[in-house]
Amino acid sequence: MIRLESDFFKQPTLLLAERLLGKVFVHKTTDGRFYKGRIVETEAYLAEGDQACHAFGGRTERNRIMFGPPGTLYVYFTYGCHNLMNIVSEPEGIAGAVLVRAVEPLAGLEAMKQNRETCKETNLTNGPGKLTQAMEITLAHNGMSLSGRTVFMEDGILQPDETVSSSKRIGISKSTDLLWRRYLAGNAFVSKARPGTPGAGKKMQLES
Repeated sequence: MIRLESDFFKQPTLLLAERLLGKVFVHKTTDGRFYKGRIVETEAYLAEGDQACHAFGGRTERNRIMFGPPGTLYVYFTYGCHNLMNIVSEPEGIAGAVLVRAVEPLAGLEAMKQNRETCKETNLTNGPGKLTQAMEITLAHNGMSLSGRTVFMEDGILQPDETVSSSKRIGISKSTDLLWRRYLAGNAFVSKARPGTPGAGKKMQLES
């Protein structure tokens, strides 16, 4: 596949959240494992007017990567056990990022199954904490460029029968009215919902 150049990520955050759908995230580990996942679900976050964004209150040591160049990975640890992977957007100096919520696994499935301790393919990467565990994305990747050799993005297209849908973001308690989640409707690898957590309707809690 054709690798995406850095200019691809220089798009407004909400537009990037949609245009990332169908693109392929690739991770080549230092010890030789090779992972690929087709993005099927994203969420947009912006510092301006979005209280759920880590950078809403300004720059800190934790969120400084969000102010960096578009196409940089912003990885953070949350829920006491999950790494979440975001792609920095907006011009440098302005904080914005797209959370990659779910991918459809394309390569490295056996290693993903070992990492996730499950053989059910639809449960490997259908959530933001699941996909980082499956694809070995850790805090060591925080600040890495998607223009490098370790992590990068390949081009991909949506099929004629695939529809992009929008909804409220999942698992947040602030700025809950914003319809900034994008996903491929009906795709088996979109994150599954459980009652009791803010988000798309009465959907959702991060599954382990």
